[in-house]
Amino acid sequence: MGRTIDRLLFRRLIGWATAWSFDRLRLWIDRGVPPEVSMRMTLIHGLARLGIAFIWLWQGLVPKLAFASVDERAMAAAAGLPLRLVPAIGAVEIVFAAVTVLTWRWRSLFLWNILVMIVALTAVGLQSPSYLIAAFNPVTLNVGMVLLSMAGYISAAELPSASRCLRHAHTRTA
Repeated sequence: MGRTIDRLLFRRLIGWATAWSFDRLRLWIDRGVPPEVSMRMTLIHGLARLGIAFIWLWQGLVPKLAFASVDERAMAAAAGLPLRLVPAIGAVEIVFAAVTVLTWRWRSLFLWNILVMIVALTAVGLQSPSYLIAAFNPVTLNVGMVLLSMAGYISAAELPSASRCLRHAHTRTA
């Protein structure tokens, strides 16, 4: 059992970590980015991405699917949307949370998130302006998401990646 776990988990994890560390060294040599800065940017990127994913997940699951918030329904009605679309919107938000995590290296996701937050805030401002001054309002949520996306985008500029390192020797064919 130990050998199987070693072969399937630990060796892969150690191989990944070694390749990732070598890419940190590559960034230091090629671009002058010290390893400590690479580590810091990786942590900022990870926290920003996980924070954004959590917010999308929560906003899709809790007020739209699990508890059917009256405010969510009122904003949908004010926008002229049928109330049966509220759960579908929640499902799309959950999918966006998954995409945020599954496309870890896709830096442009942060820009898309900024665009979606600006469009959503504008829509709320035009369709349901009374929500802009409420406690826990869309302004604080959307501006927070935009700023988190900016931090993620900036930090993702030069992240180390284990995928850049050759981890298996090329075999030659004659």
